[in-house]
Amino acid sequence: MKTILNVIWLVLSGFWLFLGYLLAGLLLCITVIGIPFGLAAFRIGIYALWPFGYTTVERPGAGAPSCIGNVLWLILAGWWLALAHIFTGIALCVTIIGIPFGIANFKMIPVSLTPLGREIVRTDRPFAAR
Repeated sequence: MKTILNVIWLVLSGFWLFLGYLLAGLLLCITVIGIPFGLAAFRIGIYALWPFGYTTVERPGAGAPSCIGNVLWLILAGWWLALAHIFTGIALCVTIIGIPFGIANFKMIPVSLTPLGREIVRTDRPFAAR
């Protein structure tokens, strides 16, 4: 079932969201300081490409650097990517078939706003990263 949902997601919104994260990652990797943010964008972009069967959990060792990084991320790229998830989610919720995919878009907003200090793990073992 997860595979079917992921394929439908890929066609409806996953590919376009992935391209947005890819563009953000490439722009952020232009400078040396932005490379960690670009890598985070690539990581979340892959999650946005194939989200069903995966979830995000807080990384226990993340501290003040992740907090400061998330503030910078929010200013540089996070709010643009969150807006993409909001608009895509609203567009998908127009149809009955798209409602689960719209809800999945809304669930991805927190990770698009504050990605640092989070791990992407499989849903069948969410505590494996700890």
